[in-house]
Amino acid sequence: MDHIFTFQDGQQVLTLGQGTWNMGDSDITRMEELRTLRIGIDLGLNVIDTAEMYGNGRSELLVGEAIEGRRDKVFLVSKVLPSNASRHGTKEACEKSLKRLNTDYLDLYLLHWQGRHPFEETVQAMLELQAEGKIKQWGVSNMDVEEMDKFYAIPGGETCAANEVLYNLTRRGIEYDLIPWCRKHKIPVIAYSPVEQGRILEHRLLTEIAEQHHATPAQIALAWVIRNPGIIAIPKAASVKHVQENFKSLFIRLSEDDLKQLDRVFPKPHRKMPLEML
Repeated sequence: MDHIFTFQDGQQVLTLGQGTWNMGDSDITRMEELRTLRIGIDLGLNVIDTAEMYGNGRSELLVGEAIEGRRDKVFLVSKVLPSNASRHGTKEACEKSLKRLNTDYLDLYLLHWQGRHPFEETVQAMLELQAEGKIKQWGVSNMDVEEMDKFYAIPGGETCAANEVLYNLTRRGIEYDLIPWCRKHKIPVIAYSPVEQGRILEHRLLTEIAEQHHATPAQIALAWVIRNPGIIAIPKAASVKHVQENFKSLFIRLSEDDLKQLDRVFPKPHRKMPLEML
């Protein structure tokens, strides 16, 4: 399987992971969500993405339970809220996330989006957390090229290891400049909402291409997102069947004709576009 990304520190991950937005909120679905995350880990979907914001920590608690006994198989990602992203606040938020996740380190810790605190403070906190062994790497989320340049101008800011942004067939603006920027600096784009929260899955073209590949529209949409190196997709799966379906998208190879048809219906950007967020 060639869907592997190697971070600058040598850590390797599969370019398809597991998102956890809106997971952990219901006692009714909790056991199925735990089973799903664990089966995903066993399949090799080792990137698990969460955040202190998700359910006010309930997603982290769910993930902490899911990875118990499997921590060494997981590349664990969490995020600090912008309102907490001062030097002291970032470190305090990280400690709370570690406690909820029942682990002593994060593989990647991200600033969720830009807030009022200076980037310099957040970077300093991230470097201190790294030195203390609380996080292996740090990065950002929802940052455009202008913000990335600002981070890289800060002493230590060039150690930023990832940028998590919205990316799918209907949200291609980052292809114009952000993806090339990240590729130049050898950091991955982590694509959240890679199937647009399911809204694109009834599109006629996706259905037609899926039939040709004996696949589902979701698998085609995911295969498209991870078609090029340097992109890690983190779809959410709330059932075992769903995570198994996601996993199979790793083995789909879209043809040149498939890609041309998708470009025609979901055109690539030809100018700079504002960074989109959900």
